[in-house]
Amino acid sequence: MPGRVCCCCAALRPRYKRLVDNIFPEDPKDGLVKADMEKLTFYAVSAPEKLDRIGAYLAERLSRDVVRHRYGYVLIAMEALDQLLMACHSQSIKPFVESFLHMVAKLLESGEPKLQVLGTNSFVKFANIEEDTPSYHRRYDFFVSRFSAMCHSCDHDPEIQTEIRIAGIRGIQGVVRKTVNDELRATIWEPQHMDKIVPSLLFNMQKIEDIDSRIGPPSSPTGGEKEENPALLAENCFRELLGRATYGNMNNAVRPVFAHLDHHRLWDPNEFAVSCFKIIMYSIQAQYSHHVIQEILGHLDVRKRDSPRVRAGIIQVLLEAVAIAAKGSVGPTVLEVFNTLLKHLRISVDFELGDRRSSAGSATFSTSSKESDERIVQNAIIQTIGFFGSNLPDYQRSEIMMFIMGKVPVLGTTSQSLDTSHLGDLGTRRIQIMLLRSLLMVTSGYKATTITNALPPPFLDPLLSPSLMEDSELRQLVLEVLHNLIDRHDNRAKLRGIRIIPDVSDLKIKRDKISRQDVSFMKKHGQQLYRHIYLGCKEEDNVQKNFELLFTSLALTTIELANEEVVIDLIRLAIALQDIAIINEDNLPMFNRCGIMALVAAYLNFLSQMIAVPAFCQHVSKVIETRSLEASYFLPETIFKDKCNLPKSLEKHEKDLFFLTNKIAESLGGSGYSVERLSVPYVPQVTDEDRLSRRKSIVDTVSIQVDILPGNNTDDKVDNTEEITFEALKKAIDNNGLEEQEKEKRRLVIEKFQKAPFEEIAAQCETKANLLHDRLAQILELTIRPPPSPSGTMTITAGHAHYQSVPVYEMKFPDLCVY
Repeated sequence: MPGRVCCCCAALRPRYKRLVDNIFPEDPKDGLVKADMEKLTFYAVSAPEKLDRIGAYLAERLSRDVVRHRYGYVLIAMEALDQLLMACHSQSIKPFVESFLHMVAKLLESGEPKLQVLGTNSFVKFANIEEDTPSYHRRYDFFVSRFSAMCHSCDHDPEIQTEIRIAGIRGIQGVVRKTVNDELRATIWEPQHMDKIVPSLLFNMQKIEDIDSRIGPPSSPTGGEKEENPALLAENCFRELLGRATYGNMNNAVRPVFAHLDHHRLWDPNEFAVSCFKIIMYSIQAQYSHHVIQEILGHLDVRKRDSPRVRAGIIQVLLEAVAIAAKGSVGPTVLEVFNTLLKHLRISVDFELGDRRSSAGSATFSTSSKESDERIVQNAIIQTIGFFGSNLPDYQRSEIMMFIMGKVPVLGTTSQSLDTSHLGDLGTRRIQIMLLRSLLMVTSGYKATTITNALPPPFLDPLLSPSLMEDSELRQLVLEVLHNLIDRHDNRAKLRGIRIIPDVSDLKIKRDKISRQDVSFMKKHGQQLYRHIYLGCKEEDNVQKNFELLFTSLALTTIELANEEVVIDLIRLAIALQDIAIINEDNLPMFNRCGIMALVAAYLNFLSQMIAVPAFCQHVSKVIETRSLEASYFLPETIFKDKCNLPKSLEKHEKDLFFLTNKIAESLGGSGYSVERLSVPYVPQVTDEDRLSRRKSIVDTVSIQVDILPGNNTDDKVDNTEEITFEALKKAIDNNGLEEQEKEKRRLVIEKFQKAPFEEIAAQCETKANLLHDRLAQILELTIRPPPSPSGTMTITAGHAHYQSVPVYEMKFPDLCVY
């Protein structure tokens, strides 16, 4: 009787429960009953409205078997669920999916590794199914948290630990594939999810032993390698995640990377950080590269107070990111990148000088180490600026050149330069050097079609300003930047070093015909270039490198910009430099005077062979040969040796050792050159820069040259010293003699206005106007004073304002005001 009752009760059970019960064998080792499984599948397909009940009943049985540790039946239940899931693709599958996910969650919550792996595999199969319509209510928060925890498994058994980590990574990959494409579904791009997913992947990627083998574009390892290596699997999942990121969620995917690197202190050393951001830059869409760069810049601002090595590590990462982004789209962040880097350059210099001031009087190892670390930061910034700038198109690079030049602080001027008021002279000099080094790297390889594009007036004027400063290193950097911009045919390497070149044709100089734009540029700005070369030779702290760079400047100007008129101007400049050494009005050291003579010899030798005038070449070769026999210290091969015997004076040397204006004029006149201007000495322009710079004014020198030196002919130079007698004094005050002198002076003035170029005449007139203006300003400043006031007048002493009151009864009023 009891048996018949049981059969009766079993017959009354719903059909779907009977079908589900039949797929479980008596012995779980026998596995799923395939015949009954086919019946269950056919029933589910035929009656899809029963799917939710089938799923709920399977979930009930699975939960019971998990609690009772009957893992064999658990495996059978999951296999049945997987088959039902793959067979049914109707809209009614959604309630069944909820039961399925509930069972997967049960497996993941268990402490048994095998069940966790089983649940992960089932979830991955589900993630690969494309659903027709989105499920708005379904969320994957639990799965993100659980899979992320599995990625950090620390099981004592290495094999189990690896197996669980791989399962966690594959689970994250499944969540990403299931949710990332459809914006209507529950998104995983929210920060609370990304803060779990990204660090979990980075944690496993960090175990890669050979990082450098995968820093490029995505590789394609075999399936076995991906399954066995958590690091490879995590990297591929990370690449897939970033590849699916869009404009709105890119930042949420990148910010957890910074948090992970900060938490694990992976900026120093930064090999892993560099590899991570290379993966990021290669994986994301090219148009979103500027988002990553902005995030790196923002993080650099956040960590600006950290140790120098941490900041250097972040800047190195920025360099690698910029190197990849510069090949594609960098968006609107170009100026932002340079502005931020220049700001941190100033901060680094500030830190370096602060450490130096704090350790004044106690030189310790730690302080010197900090200074060297700050130098590492500064070099990293300069390298990043240079690399980024050199990869930009020409139109953007010219803007960056203007931007950097505008940041260079110039003494006595107010501009948009970096604030260095609190750094002092030493800090200002460091900033100037760093910015010019950055500019040097940006201009490297820049090839402008015309020199006007390379050196526009708003850029040329501030660039040449540091060449007037009393710092040889600054002047060297300015000249090197100038070489980068002038040299459009890569001839600079052939001209390296100052020397007497026996045959210039062996250098195989490349040059084109001078364009009209270049001719126009030299007419407008040639005098400015000559002036800075002229003044650069007069600096007392010049070393061999300065003379080498000045020689290269003259040679490149000859190659790139010289027509017949410019050649005459360059010869006049060379003769004027020779006069600097001979007359020595600036009291230059003997080494500088001999160095200038060697510079003139090397340049005129180069120029004579470039224009190929035989008589000119013969004169230059004869002077050089005479110097090699009688005064070798006038040649660069001798004067720039370590041990060179310098002469005591240059006044006793014969004229055969000098380049003579009349001989050069004769040689060039026969070849069709207009040599009238050679008789007019070169006079540099006087501009506001001379008053801003901390050098001795050249106004007196200009007036002396204009009034005393009517010609620059060395043959005409005679010893003007004569015995002073009564007859000589009588002759000096004779009216007839005065009249002759006035006539000669007027003749020279007329000749000068007829032959001298307009630029020099304008420069001399401007000089006199500036002198008059300065004198009037001094007189007005001394004479015009504000009237005394009973309320007091303000005076500033030692940076503090003081008010001095004058009593009314002591004030002096004009007579018309008193009654």
